Amino acid sequence: MTLDDVTRFWREEKEKGAIYNVYLKKVTYHTLSDLDQSKGHLMWETQKIRVVKAGTLEKLVESLVTVKGELDSTYVNVFLATYRTFATPLQVLEILIKRYKWLEKDSTDHEERKENNENQQKTFKSVISVWMDTYPDDFRDYPDYKCLKVLEAFSHQFIPDSDLELRARHKIEKFEREAVSNSDGDIKFQFSIVDEVDSMIDSEYQKPLEFLDIPNNRLAEQLTFKDAELFKRVIPNHCLGAVWARRDRKLGKGGNIAPSVLATIDQFNRVSLRVIATILRTRELKSSLRAKILQKWIDIAQELRQQKNFSSLKAIISGLQSHSVYRLKRTWASLPKESIDLFQELADIFSNDNNQILSRELLMKEATAKFPDLDSNNKILQRRNLQKRRSWIENGIVQGTVPYLGTFLTDLTMIDTAIPDRTECGLINFEKRRKEFEVLAQIKLLQSAAQIYHFQEDKHIWAWFDSVRVFDENECHDLSCIIEPIKEGPARLKKKSASYSSLLKVVNFGDNCCFDSLGTRPARPEGSKLSLLSCGLDNSSVYNSSITDSPSQGVSLMSHSSSTSSLLSCDSDTTISSPFRSPDTCVVRVRFESGPESDTHVYKSIMLKNIDHTHTVIDKVLEKYSKKGPAGNYCLLQVLSDGGKEEGELLIPDKGNVFYAMNKSDGSEPVFVVRTRQDQEARTQHRKRGRRKLKNWSL
Repeated sequence: MTLDDVTRFWREEKEKGAIYNVYLKKVTYHTLSDLDQSKGHLMWETQKIRVVKAGTLEKLVESLVTVKGELDSTYVNVFLATYRTFATPLQVLEILIKRYKWLEKDSTDHEERKENNENQQKTFKSVISVWMDTYPDDFRDYPDYKCLKVLEAFSHQFIPDSDLELRARHKIEKFEREAVSNSDGDIKFQFSIVDEVDSMIDSEYQKPLEFLDIPNNRLAEQLTFKDAELFKRVIPNHCLGAVWARRDRKLGKGGNIAPSVLATIDQFNRVSLRVIATILRTRELKSSLRAKILQKWIDIAQELRQQKNFSSLKAIISGLQSHSVYRLKRTWASLPKESIDLFQELADIFSNDNNQILSRELLMKEATAKFPDLDSNNKILQRRNLQKRRSWIENGIVQGTVPYLGTFLTDLTMIDTAIPDRTECGLINFEKRRKEFEVLAQIKLLQSAAQIYHFQEDKHIWAWFDSVRVFDENECHDLSCIIEPIKEGPARLKKKSASYSSLLKVVNFGDNCCFDSLGTRPARPEGSKLSLLSCGLDNSSVYNSSITDSPSQGVSLMSHSSSTSSLLSCDSDTTISSPFRSPDTCVVRVRFESGPESDTHVYKSIMLKNIDHTHTVIDKVLEKYSKKGPAGNYCLLQVLSDGGKEEGELLIPDKGNVFYAMNKSDGSEPVFVVRTRQDQEARTQHRKRGRRKLKNWSL
C-alpha cells in the first residue's frame, strides 16, 4: 500500500470515561489484481483514526494497546514520558495487570475473542518491557521496591514462561547493590588529616592560576565539559512543569525533586556569579585593567558560541548584564569597538523579542550541525569567523550542542500553568501531555548531540574556579558604587579616533548609565537584574541553591527562563506569539522571598486575571510556594525591566487591581516579587544608609 495520506480532523467522540478526536485519513493504493503497476488502477479509501483527547486513568492505560492488539508507539512514548503528573508508577502498573487479567478471563468466557485478546496481552507485556528499559528509575522505589515485587509476583502466576519475572528479580538485586554502594560511598568521606597532608606533600606543587593567565579556549572547554556532563544526566520528565513546580520540596532521606535539573541550574548560577565577582572584586583597578577582565569574558563567551554551548554563554551574558556590572560606564567605554560589537551580537541571541525566536531558531538550526554558523556585521569579526570555519573543516572538527535549559523549563512551566490538568467533566487532559512531550522530545534530541564532546576535566582550572569568592546582591551593588559612585557625572571618554568618539553617546537612566544603540555600550538589557539560571530563565529566577558559594543574587542567574513558552514544534507553521496572554488574562512569573537573607529566588508562574487585586495575587503566590499567613503581612512588587529608583521594583498598592496597575510598557513578561512588609522596610532603610555612606565617601 502506497502512503499518500491526507489526515483531517472530523469530529469529537465521547464514550464512558474518555473523549476522542476522530481523524479521517485518505490512503491511496494500487489494486492487487493488476500485476503490471503501470497499468494498475489507483484506488483510495478513507480510514477512521481515533486519538485520545482526555480520559480517566484506566482508559488512558488501556489505550496503550489498540483494540486490535497493536502498539501505538507515539501514544506509548507520550504516556510514559508524562504520566507522573497525574499518576504513580504503582497505579499504572496495577491497572496494566488488572487489564491483563480481565483479558485472560474474557478469553475463557468468549472463545471467539481469544485470539485478539492474546494479541493484546502480548502487547501489554511489550509495553511493560519498554517501560522498564526506558524509565528504570520509575521502579527504584527504595527500600521496598514494591512495583518490582508486584510485577515479579504477577509474572510468576500469570506469565511463567516470560522473562518478566526474571527481569524484575534482577532489577531488585541491582538496585539493592547500588543502594549499598552509595551508602558505603558516604563513609569514604571520613579521612585522616595525616593522610591528607601526606598526599599534599607528595603531589606536585602548582602555582594558583590567575584569571587573566587562563587561555580563553581552555576555560571555555572546561565550562562546556561540565555543562555537557550535567545536561546529559538531566532526566527529561523532571523538567515537566508539574514536577518542576515542586522542586523546593524535599523527598525522603534529604533528597530533592528533580535533582538532575537542579545540578544544571547550580552550575549556571556559579558561572554567572563568578563573572560578576572577577570584575568587581578588586576596587583599586583602573578602568582600562578592569576592561581587560570584561573583554576576556566576552572572548570566552565567543569561544562558547563556537562550541555551541548556549548554557554557559547565557550565564556569562547574564553576568555582564547584571546591574552592578552594566552600570560601570567607564569600564565599558574602555573596551575596543570589536568587543562591544561582539557582546551585542552575543546578547542579541537571547533577546526576548517574539518569544525568544532568535535563540530558538538558532538552536534548532545548529542542534545537530557539525559546527556553528557564525555571522557578524563587524568586518574584523567576519574575517575571524571565516578563518575559524576553515580550520574546523580542515581539521575535521565536529562540535556538540548544549542548550540553555531554562528556555525549556519555562515552556513546560507555562504549559502547566496555562492549560488545565483536567477537563470540565473531570477527565485527565491528555492533549496537555502531548504539548509537554513536544518539548521533552527536543531535550532528548539535544542530549544525543551533547554526546559528541570529548573534552577532559582540568582540575587545575576548577580549583581556580572554586576559589573565586562570590558576592550577594547588596555586596555587588556596594562594590559597583565604590568603583564608580552614583553621583558621579558622565565619564570623560578618551578619543581613540574621530569616528570612534562619535559612537560614544551617553544616556542616563536614574543612577544607571548605558550607551545607546549608537554607542560603545549596548542597549540596556530587558531585565535590569541578573536572571539566575534556575534553568533557563531570562530575567530569570534563581532557585533555592544548595551551593554554599551561591548567595542570594539579583542577577540573571538561571531559573525558569523568562522566555514565554514555545508550544510549537520546530516544523510548525503557526505564527510565533505568546499563547498565554489575552485582553483579560496573562501568565506572570512570581517569586517569594521569606526574609532579608533569603536565598530563594525561584520564579514560578501564575495566571493573572483582570479582576485580581493585590491581596488575591499575594494569596496565589503563597499557595504556589506552600506558605501560610494573612496576605496583609506581605507586599507585592513588580520587577521593572528597565531599572528604576527602587532598584527596578514597582510597589503595587494594597487595594490596587494588579492587572491594570502593572507596568507593561516594555512588552516583556511581567515579573513580581512577594516579600514581608518588615523585609521591604529593612531593604528601604539599607538603601538609604548606602546612599548616605557613598555620599560621605564622595565628599
